[in-house]
Amino acid sequence: MTRFIDAYDAAMFDLDGVVYLGPRAVEGSPESLGELRRLGVKVGFVTNNAGRSADVVVDHLNVLGIECHRADVVTSPQAIAQLMRRELPEGAKVQVCGAQALTDEIAAAGFTVVTDFREEPAAVVQGYDPDLSWPSLDNACFAIQRGARWFGTNTDINRPTDLGLVPGAGAQIEALRTAVGDTPITVAGKPYPPLLQETINRMQARRPVFVGDRLDTDIEGAHNVGIDSFMVFTGAHGKTDLVNAIPQQHPTAIGWNLRGLLAPRREASWHDDEVLCRGARAYVYGGVVRLDGPLITVDEQLDALWAIVQLTWRDGSLDAADALDALDQLP
Repeated sequence: MTRFIDAYDAAMFDLDGVVYLGPRAVEGSPESLGELRRLGVKVGFVTNNAGRSADVVVDHLNVLGIECHRADVVTSPQAIAQLMRRELPEGAKVQVCGAQALTDEIAAAGFTVVTDFREEPAAVVQGYDPDLSWPSLDNACFAIQRGARWFGTNTDINRPTDLGLVPGAGAQIEALRTAVGDTPITVAGKPYPPLLQETINRMQARRPVFVGDRLDTDIEGAHNVGIDSFMVFTGAHGKTDLVNAIPQQHPTAIGWNLRGLLAPRREASWHDDEVLCRGARAYVYGGVVRLDGPLITVDEQLDALWAIVQLTWRDGSLDAADALDALDQLP
């Protein structure tokens, strides 16, 4: 059997919604990641979440039964700190609007961390802060309005947890933007290239694939660095998001969870004006997408979805609502 992963020498993974959901592992993650390592695939973990340090991520993964070493983890605070080193003078004053993990990376990069706009920082760097206070946002606003350059770790609007979606760094950045009328000049996290490019370089990957649950960060991020992507359905985005995705957010492949990396590649093929994917057939009648084939299992519904999106990605005016409703096991 030829597995999807056999075409790649390295696999890079988003964490929230892909490998874990808060305190628990996503079903299939520990054993799938262990099998990838056994097969000799390089494994890396990439997170936009600036609220946790790399060491905390390593400990969390190992507690969940997922082998991880510090060199395997690349975070948005690490990436933005390295970008800022190239753009700011050595030892420059930087005001942090974020969690301790971000403060630690900025200090480790040689900057002078300050806490008040009156200290005239050269830059403000913002990242996700689970304990964000309004005075912290106010202070950042005052610094930016006085000429401080604004850097951001990432712009994820929400974060998947085991209880549901919660506001992410993008929501916090948006609160600041409404006051200052501007956006960060530089962002490190996905979909921007720096974080993924840093990971590719660190892993010395020749043919990597990126695995994620978000189209607007993970899949678009892979597109922006020119690598393949694999979308899972255990996190933020689902079938309707995929059908409506813009071209730069089209994944190379899809699977329910990480076990899909070890299964054969899901292929769709055109036959005249219809699309076949394994036992599924998607076609158009009167501008409406219709389906034939079994829809009992999750895999069968994923086959049907993969056939559907080939049609809707070619013609965005098609009505796929009824076809999607039939995929009742997919989010």
